[in-house]
Amino acid sequence: MTTTPIILASQSPRRKMLLEWAEVPFEILVQETDESYPVQLPVTDIAIHIAKNKALAVQAQPGCANRTILAADTIVVLDNEVIGKPKDREHALQILRKLSGRQHQVITGAVLLQGEKEIAFADITEVAFHLLTEEQLCFYVDKYKPYDKAGAYAIQEWIGVVGIKSVKGDFYNVMGLPVSRVVQALEQL
Repeated sequence: MTTTPIILASQSPRRKMLLEWAEVPFEILVQETDESYPVQLPVTDIAIHIAKNKALAVQAQPGCANRTILAADTIVVLDNEVIGKPKDREHALQILRKLSGRQHQVITGAVLLQGEKEIAFADITEVAFHLLTEEQLCFYVDKYKPYDKAGAYAIQEWIGVVGIKSVKGDFYNVMGLPVSRVVQALEQL
């Protein structure tokens, strides 16, 4: 395990928590980046594309060129449609109505840069929701305000405990970071 702290190019409290749980020393440095992507990009590559842009933006900062940088991006995909973060309450409810009673994919792209070295991968987890009532959806959105979350939900909150029928794949990937794969990749670097 590395003793020099890596740079986490993310403000996500969940990614921070997962790295702490894994006892990976890190510091946070974030640069604003464009999160758009080419429309012809396969959905499995979108999160990697965005994560790489985040990592490169941090790597370009003074003193960061040879540091180990970790960036990640998480997207939710339903029927090959990328579902981003909700704009407001009604949009959050609209997204959750789509996910209710259905299965979707959560894809997290992770990119590790260290000088010229790069490791990039996407982890995919299948998540199925129970059919949820309008009352349950309104309760969740009003209480938890999931406006900063892809797919308008966080699996570690109430909706995950009550509304998730099954998870196939890495649970922590749904939280925003496939931390075991990240630790393996760090060891490869």
